[in-house]
Amino acid sequence: MFPIHRPRRLRTHPQLRRMVRETVLTTSDLIYPLFAVPGEAIANEVKSMPGVYQLSVDKIVEEAKEVYDLGIPSIILFGIPADKDVDATGAWHDCGIVQKAATAVKAAVPDLIVIADTCLCEYTSHGHCGYLQTGDLTGRVLNDPTLELLKKTAVSQAKAGADIIAPSGMMDGFVQAIRQGLDEAGFQDTPILSYAAKYASGYYGPFRDAADSTPQFGDRRTYQMDPGNAREAIKEIELDIAEGADMLMVKPALAYMDIIWRVKEASNLPVAAYNVSGEYAMVKAAALNGWIDEERVVMETLTGFKRAGADLILTYHAKDAARWLK
Repeated sequence: MFPIHRPRRLRTHPQLRRMVRETVLTTSDLIYPLFAVPGEAIANEVKSMPGVYQLSVDKIVEEAKEVYDLGIPSIILFGIPADKDVDATGAWHDCGIVQKAATAVKAAVPDLIVIADTCLCEYTSHGHCGYLQTGDLTGRVLNDPTLELLKKTAVSQAKAGADIIAPSGMMDGFVQAIRQGLDEAGFQDTPILSYAAKYASGYYGPFRDAADSTPQFGDRRTYQMDPGNAREAIKEIELDIAEGADMLMVKPALAYMDIIWRVKEASNLPVAAYNVSGEYAMVKAAALNGWIDEERVVMETLTGFKRAGADLILTYHAKDAARWLK
């Protein structure tokens, strides 16, 4: 009856536990999202995301320097333009807010990797991710005409200094269109991080406050994935790989760890997980109320994403996590 195998032997000392730890989170795994707005000296806290701000370009540069000093290798830029229209002009214009921010960050912190979110919902007057049929109030985006807008946006972002292009609109064929546009413009070496498996999720609510991207009507279920589908995620990543994706993303992360695992098992590309705004907001709200130990929960969650197969984690907790890791 005496137990021969005693797993507790390897848990007796903190150093021993560290030696045999299977999954190790590091600052190199983290990507920090930033929201750029027009103006100067602007830092507007997002009400539903304590600690997250809409920042003018000068403040974005300050944040980028801090991020780099913390050992975080990359940021991803989202933009809120001064004006919106049906052609999403602010997304692809050379003087767009993301373009300005990318150029400024690369000038100030050249070794920081700048990822540009390549989508249109923040820039269209209706809040959808592309062109709509005239008079259509359902939100059914016209796929192929939208590809041309995404191509223009990606090229403009690369010209502005973005190191990685990250298309997130879930249009069919968007990776191929962007790859073609980048190659034709001389950016053959600019990689694409595709939002390959992006679900129509209730966890995005606070992001829409941060990015001012709530649809004016309808919803995004005709182009983002149904939360009940897992095999479809593999179909989506296979298409993106065939079209030239260099990295793949699963979004959201917390309720989709099984998808992260499936994507990791099905491909040999780096896999990113987006720890989205709703996931962040829930933790912050509980922590502010004293209901949880914020550091412990955050680190456990981020380690869980990595254990599930994520090579990279986009998270609003990145700066705090980097400090805790030190």
